[in-house]
Amino acid sequence: MDISDFAEKIILEDMETFYKDLNSEKIEYTSNKNIYPVIADFTEYSPMHNGHMYCMNESKRLHPEALFVAVIPGLFERNGRGLPYILTRQKRAEIAVSLGADIVVEGPPMGVMGSGQYSLCLAKMFKALNADYIPRGYISNDPKFKIILDTINNGIAVAPKPYKIIRMEDKKVLLEGKLHNDDYVIVSLSKSLTKVDFDYKNKFIFIPRLENVSGTIIRQKVSENRFDELSDMLPDETINVLKSEVEENRAPLHDVRCEKLILDVANNYDEAKLSQLTLMDDVTVKNIMENRPFSSIDALNECITYGFSKHRKQRILSVLEAPILKNEIHKYINNYPQKIRVLGYKNKDVLNKFKLNLKNNNLIGAIECQ
Repeated sequence: MDISDFAEKIILEDMETFYKDLNSEKIEYTSNKNIYPVIADFTEYSPMHNGHMYCMNESKRLHPEALFVAVIPGLFERNGRGLPYILTRQKRAEIAVSLGADIVVEGPPMGVMGSGQYSLCLAKMFKALNADYIPRGYISNDPKFKIILDTINNGIAVAPKPYKIIRMEDKKVLLEGKLHNDDYVIVSLSKSLTKVDFDYKNKFIFIPRLENVSGTIIRQKVSENRFDELSDMLPDETINVLKSEVEENRAPLHDVRCEKLILDVANNYDEAKLSQLTLMDDVTVKNIMENRPFSSIDALNECITYGFSKHRKQRILSVLEAPILKNEIHKYINNYPQKIRVLGYKNKDVLNKFKLNLKNNNLIGAIECQ
């Protein structure tokens, strides 16, 4: 199978799963104390590198009694910048388990949501799992950012505003200026956890990020088949799985777009339906209607507005690949998580411990092992 056909197959199957979840009843759960403590990590693992390994090992060293549960983005295989992941989530889960994760569960469909929507879904997943610890790598060495981390670990909500970070309880400005995207995620999650009424006091494990590890450089070298230059950034297991998937024509996926799906939506949806797509803006819709039909993504790209985010064009392409309507995404978020999908696990004993936690929180009927 051609790699573009493989990518299209994933999108189409995930659309079926999305609508199945959308029409599922909202699951109800308790907040009983976990029988087995849970470290709930959230990372894309695209691919899993030494920085991810360091964060995992540090949190496990601090809490060796806990189950390490990795939450990786799920449906449609697109990140917050609208770009495809290098490997399927199943393979990313396989690598994570081989390198130390106890359980890997499917997270929200990042690519068809706004960043705030994704953060809210992630917070709901952490509440459903009743996370005892949340590890997170950070980048900034600004003393004021360290104050923000201390504020969060004291269970006090902070929130991002344009060019500043505030403490939510009294609107005090804790930091002026912009944050690195990964540090911004920490602040956004604090706000979302507060929204879903989850007590995160003393639950975050903040770990300084390793230097000289770049996912962007890794993906570039994989595309160029320069695996011999990656041993200083990638564990052997990650390299081996990447090589195997490349040989089977299932990777790398991060440069693959489902052109047929994108052009079909852009050329055939009427104006009203295009306007209803999640993340879509009126100017882009107007441009598409005036310039179609399109025969290539490049031509379509010229019609997409830049907006506030420099990644907006890629995000809109992801929405055209998986055309979810705004009212559908809102319903999906309201009922999230509809399922706890296990993508991988260390062994049966670990899986049974995880299931006992879910049963203790009235979630055993919501678990699904892939």
